[in-house]
Amino acid sequence: MKWQQLVLAFIAAICMIFAGNALAQTDINISNTNLIRFGGSVTVPENQVVENALAFGGNVMVSPNAKVLDTAIAFGGDVILKKGSRVEGDTYSFGGKIMQEPGAIVSGEKATFSDRHGMMYGADRGRSSFFTQYFLSAIFRISAAAVATILGLIILHTSPQFLQNLATKLRQHSVLTAVWGIGAIVAIIFVSVFLAITLIGIPLIPLLILTAIITSLVGSLGVALFVGQRLISNDNRSLQQQFLVGLAILTVLTLIPFFGGLVVFLINLFGLGVILLWRFGREKPQIAT
Repeated sequence: MKWQQLVLAFIAAICMIFAGNALAQTDINISNTNLIRFGGSVTVPENQVVENALAFGGNVMVSPNAKVLDTAIAFGGDVILKKGSRVEGDTYSFGGKIMQEPGAIVSGEKATFSDRHGMMYGADRGRSSFFTQYFLSAIFRISAAAVATILGLIILHTSPQFLQNLATKLRQHSVLTAVWGIGAIVAIIFVSVFLAITLIGIPLIPLLILTAIITSLVGSLGVALFVGQRLISNDNRSLQQQFLVGLAILTVLTLIPFFGGLVVFLINLFGLGVILLWRFGREKPQIAT
């Protein structure tokens, strides 16, 4: 892989992050009836009527005398129903609470799906100290690395060419891999929004997210092998040794404060992209013998 291509892919990932931040600052109003916000809270103004109010990473607040005709859903936040507000349909909170003031009405179903391990946070939930958050994050990432080590060694033992193919794809088509990864992330976001708007599709959202996580995890094993091969390409090392070296380097990078989150994002981006490129790309990687 040319390092110029890696720089271009890195810039594309940075652009994706900034685009997501810009999107998080803007409410999406579909036909003046659906309020959707990424990375923040949604407020239905007083006396206003909307069909759906959805917040990804924030709270949903229905102001006094405001009405939601279908659903009010908060992913990683609370649903706050002020006095005199009304939700004709269902109300859900994933990782938060439903706070209903006296006089607020929910005609449909109410349900909360709380995260007892503190992995989901709304906009107002980051009250833990930096060191506590870092400690918990480090434990989670080290545990994830341990799982990845076991899974990677099993795959290398049973089907070594699979991860080798992923690493070769990444080396030969790094920019294309990033494009596939970015496209997949955008598609997952919009499909999640569509499923959330339709009542029947809400149960499919966890399945979609789980599928994306598993796909990204398997792809990240190929990323680890690629990194290991680049670092010890001149040594006569086995695939297992190359994989372990690459995984160790990536794990250490993810533990760096602030920078580690970006590394995790890039690993998941390239991991998701390389799996999709391997599965749906037309060109087959050519492995040197």
